[in-house]
Amino acid sequence: MKKERKNTLRDSVFEKLKALIITGQIPPGGRVTENEIAERLKVSRTPVREAFNRLERDGLVIGRPRQGYVVAEFNLTMFREAFDIRELLDGRATELAAANATAADKARLRDMLAECERLAAIPDRSTREKFEELQVGIDLHRVIAEIGGNEMLYGMLCGILDKCQQYVWTELLWLDEWKLTREEHAGIVDAICAGDVALAGERARAHVRGSRENILRLLQAKSDYQGFFAKAS
Repeated sequence: MKKERKNTLRDSVFEKLKALIITGQIPPGGRVTENEIAERLKVSRTPVREAFNRLERDGLVIGRPRQGYVVAEFNLTMFREAFDIRELLDGRATELAAANATAADKARLRDMLAECERLAAIPDRSTREKFEELQVGIDLHRVIAEIGGNEMLYGMLCGILDKCQQYVWTELLWLDEWKLTREEHAGIVDAICAGDVALAGERARAHVRGSRENILRLLQAKSDYQGFFAKAS
């Protein structure tokens, strides 16, 4: 099932546009057109159109005929549903990985952890460098699912991770949970490498639950803040 990702223009435009959305440079509810993005990224409209189509399938944007696209806004209900599903999928995928990982798979996971540590050690990191660490961390979960060998589970988890990525960025940026996240990822990989199926699954589920609770506090605080000022006005 393992596939090498080709660094094509199409993939590059998709990743750059997704990064603009996840990091809030194009905010939730913001409207954007193919022409604007093509000009911003200095590419033709064709790969931009394909990128928007992929993002629409992933639920990150909503197409508006003759008006471009609107970045999806996520509410508390959607958030809870996405993370509830992610906990189940991530836990099972990690259990399968612990049962099936080869020596090469384990080395691949260790290399990803090392890359996160390298990015973390960069002094005065830019937003781009922080996003790179986020991306490696999210990709770690994708690779774990890939190692598990269940193609349907892998596809479902990748779709959920795309929906959760914007929330995870909020958690890392506003709560500064970078170090804790790296430690939890290392614990998950340790359990996989040890072949401890039960521990790997439990650590993965606990990791998702912790992230869920952190982000929920932020979203609830934002909702309460907006409600307070709505009443005051």
